[in-house]
Amino acid sequence: MARRSCCCCISIKLRPTPSAPAVVLAMAAAALLLLLAGAGVCDAAPLKAHFYRHSCPAAEAVVRDIVLARVAADPAALPAKLLRLFFHDCFVRGCDASVLLDSTEGNAAEKDAAPNASLGGYDVIDTAKAVLEAVCPGVVSCADVVALAARDAVSAQFGRDLWDVQLGRRDGVVSRAAEARADLPSPASNFTALEANFGAKGLDVKDLVILSGAHTIGVAHCNTFAARLSSGTGPNAAAGADPTLNAAYAAQLRARCGPAPAAANNNATAVAMDPGSPARFDAHYYVNLKLGRGLFTSDAALLTDPRAAGMIHRLTKQGYFLEEFRNAVRKMGRVGVLTGHHGEIRRNCRAVNY
Repeated sequence: MARRSCCCCISIKLRPTPSAPAVVLAMAAAALLLLLAGAGVCDAAPLKAHFYRHSCPAAEAVVRDIVLARVAADPAALPAKLLRLFFHDCFVRGCDASVLLDSTEGNAAEKDAAPNASLGGYDVIDTAKAVLEAVCPGVVSCADVVALAARDAVSAQFGRDLWDVQLGRRDGVVSRAAEARADLPSPASNFTALEANFGAKGLDVKDLVILSGAHTIGVAHCNTFAARLSSGTGPNAAAGADPTLNAAYAAQLRARCGPAPAAANNNATAVAMDPGSPARFDAHYYVNLKLGRGLFTSDAALLTDPRAAGMIHRLTKQGYFLEEFRNAVRKMGRVGVLTGHHGEIRRNCRAVNY
């Protein structure tokens, strides 16, 4: 079963000759492309803004209204949950809503993989999809709802859209926990692993650094960073902390999570990923990073590569960060999308159509 769209990137180059002028060859190439398209070779369509303008004009407003109402009731947590849901969806099989599928007999789905155990926001997607099915049945994909919901939730505090969402994704029909375990970046990853992981998705070092800035909102459970509280051999060795971790910050984390052995098993206590600005989508993450207050090993890893480290200072400027995040999240939203006749439009985001 195809996992990816077959984007129409056929290039036909014919060399003019005295007996075949350029204009004749151009007409022949165009006719060949039309023939291929008719045969189904090029049945994928690109994502585009306002994709549902004619098929479901209310689609974007429906999602926005539902998301904004839910964010108003949970402004501190929900934006981070929906943004993370989008990220985790795109990094496994592409942005195809496979993360929303429930496990079935004989198949453990992505959402039941350990890295996805703390994901949230599913109920918001379910609500939006139910309304869309009532208004425009079988038209709007779950994958597009996820993409819109992430944008709308993060943008709520600004009163304007932080980025535009190109639409037209279709929903995947496969979801495997093993793929989530293999494809999702680990908070314990070093820079080499992160670069390889992002590179496999067509994302570069700049995308890695900027998308890591999403850690400016949300929380993490103690067990996801406990190793940093007990791996030190440098200035923090007496306290047992990773030497790249700010000593005062390490002490705060230990007070919150308990000593390292206990912290490793503590998946109940949560701490803000961006201390000092936990609910505001801003550039403060990079300020903390420069001060040794990046929570995860993967955060601190950005300072170990000269290319990545060289980007950090400029990203402490709010305007620049928002501009660059807009570009990077739009690029991520195109990873592995299904379009055209690939995939399906699920009626229920938790199950494939039958």
